[in-house]
Amino acid sequence: MKSGQQVAVFGAYGHTGRFVVAELAARGFVPVPSGRDAQAVEKLASGFGLEARVASVEDPASLDQALAGAAAVINCAGPFASTTGPVIEAALRARIPYLDVAAELEANLDTFTRYRERARSAGAVIVPAMAFFGGLGDLLATAAMGDWTGADEAHIAYALSSWHPTAGTRLSGAISRERRGAGRLRYRRGQWEHRTDDAPTLEWKFPDPVGLRPVIGEFTMADVVTVPQHLSIPDVTTYMTAEAVRDVASPHTPAPTAADSSGRSDQTFLIDVVVRSGGAERRATAHGQDIYAVTAPLVAEALERVLTGRTKTVGVASAGEIFDAPDFLRALAPHISLDLDRRIQTA
Repeated sequence: MKSGQQVAVFGAYGHTGRFVVAELAARGFVPVPSGRDAQAVEKLASGFGLEARVASVEDPASLDQALAGAAAVINCAGPFASTTGPVIEAALRARIPYLDVAAELEANLDTFTRYRERARSAGAVIVPAMAFFGGLGDLLATAAMGDWTGADEAHIAYALSSWHPTAGTRLSGAISRERRGAGRLRYRRGQWEHRTDDAPTLEWKFPDPVGLRPVIGEFTMADVVTVPQHLSIPDVTTYMTAEAVRDVASPHTPAPTAADSSGRSDQTFLIDVVVRSGGAERRATAHGQDIYAVTAPLVAEALERVLTGRTKTVGVASAGEIFDAPDFLRALAPHISLDLDRRIQTA
């Protein structure tokens, strides 16, 4: 079914967008690169022998043209606070699925709040945060839950060997801070809390070979949006290794550089997910290379499943809600190594 299917990629010439275009092409789709920078989108398209379509979120007609004939659209263009709404509206007009790789908390929350009922009523599929942050942690938490219908708390801990942010990451972070104002967000007792104190520094014992590492607790990422959208867990917390936080916070940290022919950097990651209920604990872990590059197989696998009907719901849905989480995760080999068998421990 996928052979020759066109997929619009908005923001295709960005760092992550380039990985997404390459992954789609490798899977037999025909990516349609799109974006507002005519020179950049045409250069990217010519390198793959593809058709470029210049479009801007300020011009709905250009978005309609960019999506014409496409089976779906993937939004890779940040800051997502500016792009999600217009591109979702264009997808709804075209009656095609929409997926994005947004890691901006506020943009993700906006998508669920603004489009949940409308998309469900229309039978449309909208999958936000289908990326390393938001999608992968949600899939792991869902897989760890297994047959549990609820849990007391979920913890998602990230160990990054380094974090060299892209220009898009820096811009999205700045937009989020501007929208949020002073302070930070956390999710407790089923509610969002605005905090003005400093996030705590803790220690997390990651699986070998990472081991015990200092982490910044309540380093709230997109998973804290996606997980409670469908899992009955009132407390959801994410953690980031302290070295990675220093990297991404420093204005002097350079952008990622390619370490292999695919364009991946030498960054490695490990995600350790723990869900707890009463005296029981369940865990799932994943590790791999380059958080930006691994987003491409994540969103491309999601696209394939949406277009072939391997979904569990319609409307706005997070990864673990719309897909069979263990099956999806296993399909990501060899991009991600998994341990889904660290099942139950009794406290």
